Amino acid sequence: MRYKSQKVAYWFFALSMLLLTLQIVYGFVMGFDRIGWQGLHDYIPFNTARAVHTNLLVMWLLSGFMGAAYYIIPEESEHELVNVKLAYIQLIAFALVGVAAIVGYHFNYWEGRKFLEIPRPLDWLVVVDVLTFLGLILATIYAGKKKTTTSLVLAMGLLFAALLYLPGMIWFDNQTMDSFFRWWVVHLWVEGVWELIMGGILAFLLIKITGVDREVIEKWLYVIVGLTFISGILGTGHHYYYIGVGKIWLIVGGIFSALEPLAFLGMALFAVAMYRKGEKKHPNKIALSWTLGTAIVSFVGAGLLGMAHTLPQVNMYTHGTLVTAMHGHLAFWGAYAMIVLAIISYAMPNLTGRKLYDSNRGVLAFWLSNIGMLGMTVAFGVAGVAQVYLERKVGLEFGVVQQEIEVHFVILLICATMFATGICLYLYEFIKYGTPNDEALQLN
Repeated sequence: MRYKSQKVAYWFFALSMLLLTLQIVYGFVMGFDRIGWQGLHDYIPFNTARAVHTNLLVMWLLSGFMGAAYYIIPEESEHELVNVKLAYIQLIAFALVGVAAIVGYHFNYWEGRKFLEIPRPLDWLVVVDVLTFLGLILATIYAGKKKTTTSLVLAMGLLFAALLYLPGMIWFDNQTMDSFFRWWVVHLWVEGVWELIMGGILAFLLIKITGVDREVIEKWLYVIVGLTFISGILGTGHHYYYIGVGKIWLIVGGIFSALEPLAFLGMALFAVAMYRKGEKKHPNKIALSWTLGTAIVSFVGAGLLGMAHTLPQVNMYTHGTLVTAMHGHLAFWGAYAMIVLAIISYAMPNLTGRKLYDSNRGVLAFWLSNIGMLGMTVAFGVAGVAQVYLERKVGLEFGVVQQEIEVHFVILLICATMFATGICLYLYEFIKYGTPNDEALQLN
């Protein structure tokens, strides 16, 4: 690392890894529930496990994004973080709010809106925490010697993510109005501004790993930002088909949903082209694998699978089924989880000075987790198609259909075990690196 304050990133990464572990545990609780093993059902009902599972996903990704920003911004700006103590306070506050929300879900302290279950009082604490984080990041950029495109795109993504959280806090008595603005948060995060965060981190990693000229990489970044805004904003319309809004959204949502894969295709082509163009042979092959994997898997999961079931003629059957879970798992994994694991894999040797990235465990962690996630995606997909046919064509009741597709969840749990094994190996590597130390300064 080049700057002492970059050590803050480690603790955000550590929190991220802890939350990821908890998310996987709750995923298994739901998986066993699906096949009738309901020993924990009296203590952790399925709806509670689902809310905790999805909210932990958001939390560990946000923690990873924050850690990435605290690592990247000082280096890109060529300036120490303006206030390290405040960054640690912000970390502790973020963790405490998250713990309060997760514990509250187990006692039915929530709002009940999917993905935005966090109670309103905690919402305001999240806003204060994120504003503190943004203040530190923007002040560091302002005070720095350089203002690179990479740092500005990353900061823009983080800023817009904070602003787009606010519509989800507006209270509506009307269900359609509430759903309309809820998607401003959920969709415009994951299919809009989070793509900017992903693009900024991806550009940073490719500059460092491939050695390709910054100017070339950042020109690609402009293209990706443009595609994201063109397709992502109006692509929100595919969530509006059947919630009571005007029919115009069938046209707008259909057209722009078909265009959304272009941004992810751009990222995939961008990453592969920069890798092939690069002359620098960076020794951290694990970080390179996660970086290239992010671009390719996100195109398949978020791009192709997303488009496949959001077109109006298809979505009228697949909406709210396990087909959505198929898309969601591979999309979040490829687009956002893998980029967080990529920046952690790159940053840890530089933060600690311990170059442990050439181990077979790291390679095995990459392949087991990716093959396991691919298997889970296929299992969800097959179960989802069967569910659509039996429920919405044959007309069987929901409960009957769930019993018919239980076998697919046995396969899913086997694949999930493979995935979890890969993540355990990744966590072992993370722990083995140890904590940052000042001796690692200027090693990268």
